[in-house]
Amino acid sequence: MTNRTHCIVMTTTGSLEEAARLAEALVNQKLAACVQMIPMTSCYPWQGKVQVESEQLMLIKTAADLYPRVEAAIIRLHSYEVPEIVRVPMDGGFSGYLGWINENVVPHEE
Repeated sequence: MTNRTHCIVMTTTGSLEEAARLAEALVNQKLAACVQMIPMTSCYPWQGKVQVESEQLMLIKTAADLYPRVEAAIIRLHSYEVPEIVRVPMDGGFSGYLGWINENVVPHEE
C-alpha cells in the first residue's frame, strides 16, 4: 500500500435522486470509494431570506490527492449555484479500510 492520505468531502443536495446521481458518478469515475447519503434539515440565509430545507448530506470517502478532481466533478454535476464542498482530512483510521479506499479510487500518481 502506498503512503497515501485520505479525506472526507462533504456536500449537500436538495434530493436523494440528485445525491444518488452524484454518488454514482463519483464512484464510477473512481473518484470516491464510498458515498453515504444522510437525510437532514438545513437552515441558512440565501438571497436575503432564511431558508429551512430538506437536504441530503453526502459523505464522500476518497484519497486527499483526488480532492481537486472530486471538487470539479461536484461543481460540474451539482444543481446548486453555490454548492457546499468541504474537505475534512482523515488523520487516521483502520488500515484495512484505508487500504480499501486506495483499491477503489484512481491509483496514486508517483
